[in-house]
Amino acid sequence: MSEAATLKLGDNTYDLPVITGTENEKAIDISKLRDQTGYITIDSGYKNTGATKSAITFLDGEEGILKYRGYSIEQLAEKSSFLEVAYLLIYGDLPSKSQIEEFQSTISRHTLVHEDMKKFFDGFPSKSHPMGQLSSLICSLSSFYPESLNSKQTADEQNLTMIKLLAKMATVVSWIYKKSLGHPIIYPRNNLDYVSNFLNMTFGQRTEDVEIDPVVVSAMNVLLILHADHEQNCSTSTVRMVGSSDCNLYASISAGISALWGPLHGGANQAVIEMLEQIKEDGGDTDKWINKAKDKNDGFRLMGFGHRVYKNFDPRAKIIKKACDDVLDKLGIDDPILDIAKKLEEAALNDPYFVERKLYPNVDFYSGIIYRALGFPTDMFTVLFALGRLPGWIAQWKEMRENKEPIGRPRQVYVGEVYREFVDIDKR
Repeated sequence: MSEAATLKLGDNTYDLPVITGTENEKAIDISKLRDQTGYITIDSGYKNTGATKSAITFLDGEEGILKYRGYSIEQLAEKSSFLEVAYLLIYGDLPSKSQIEEFQSTISRHTLVHEDMKKFFDGFPSKSHPMGQLSSLICSLSSFYPESLNSKQTADEQNLTMIKLLAKMATVVSWIYKKSLGHPIIYPRNNLDYVSNFLNMTFGQRTEDVEIDPVVVSAMNVLLILHADHEQNCSTSTVRMVGSSDCNLYASISAGISALWGPLHGGANQAVIEMLEQIKEDGGDTDKWINKAKDKNDGFRLMGFGHRVYKNFDPRAKIIKKACDDVLDKLGIDDPILDIAKKLEEAALNDPYFVERKLYPNVDFYSGIIYRALGFPTDMFTVLFALGRLPGWIAQWKEMRENKEPIGRPRQVYVGEVYREFVDIDKR
C-alpha cells in the first residue's frame, strides 16, 4: 500500500498521497487539497512547499551535499569544464568528446551580438548598475530573435535559442565590464574555450589579446561550475514561474536575473567585500569586529559565513577555498582587504564560537575575494554569478516546458476589508 498522510478537518479525514524522491526525500501531495476540502495551505516564502518535481539538482543542507544530475559537485569542479557542466545540466548527461566539441563549436558560432544592440547599451547612463543593464540586454535579445517568441518551437529551434543565449551572455557581460571602465568592447575569439574567451573579452585590449593565466582560467571555471545551479531558489523559481506562462527563454532568464539582483540572494558576495572595506576604514582591527559579531546586542553580522540552506557546511566553500588560495598565491596581490579576509577566515575556522554554530566561510566569502583579486568591481559580482547560473536557469526552464507544467498560480488568504460602500469624493 502506498504511503499516505491523514488530514483531519472537523469530522472529516482525508488521505493525502506521499511522494518519495530518488534520494528518499518525502513530500505530502496537496495538489488536490482545495478541490477535496475547500482549504488551502499557508507557507510564507514557500519554505516548505515543493512547486515541482525536478531531476536536475539535489541539495541536502543537513549533510552538506550538492549534486548535478547525480554527479557530486566535488568531482565536477575537479574534473570538468564549465561547458561540460552546462551540457550536463541542460541535456541530462555528461557529453562525449565529439558532443562537447560540437557544443563548443556551435556556441562559438553565435558569440557575436547584433551591432544594433549597442544602441541600447550606449543609452545606459555611465553609472547605471550592471545588473540593470544585464537584465535589460538579455530581455532585448527576444526582439532580435523573434522566432524565440513562438511557444510551439520544435526541439531544434528551442535548442538553438538556448545555444544563442549561452553564447551571447558571456559577450554581453564583458560589454558591461568594459563600459564601466569607458573602454571599447572586445569582440569574441572563437579559437578560445568559453571561459578563456570571456576573460579575453573582459580584460583584453583592442590592439592585442591578453595572456590568460591558466590558474585564473581554472579558478573562473570552478566559480562558474559552483554557481551553475542550486535547486529551487528565488531566481530559479522565478525563471520557472515566468516560463510557465509560455514566456520566451530570454524574458524568463531576464526575470531570473532581476530576482538574483536582490541583496538577499545574489548580492551576498558583494556584501562580503563591502564588509571588509568597512573593517579596513575602521582601522583593520579584525578582533574588534569578530567580538562585535559575537555580541548578540550588536547589529553587526559577518557576511559570507554560514548559509540558510547548509546547516553544516557549504560543500562549494571547500572547493572554492583552494581556488582562492591558488589565485592569491599566483597573482601575489598585496591588498589589505584580502589580508583582513584571511584573518576572518582563520577566526571562523578555529574560534569555538563560530565552530559550534557552524558559521563557516561559504561560497560567497571566497568568490568575492577571487573576483576582487581578478580586478572586478564589486557591482559586477552578481553579474558574474548570473553568468555561472545561466545553464541551471536554462535547464530548469527546459525541464518545466518538457514536463508541460501548468502556469504558476499561488493562492492567498484574504485579510482585507469585507465590504465598504463607495463615498463620493466631495463627501470624504
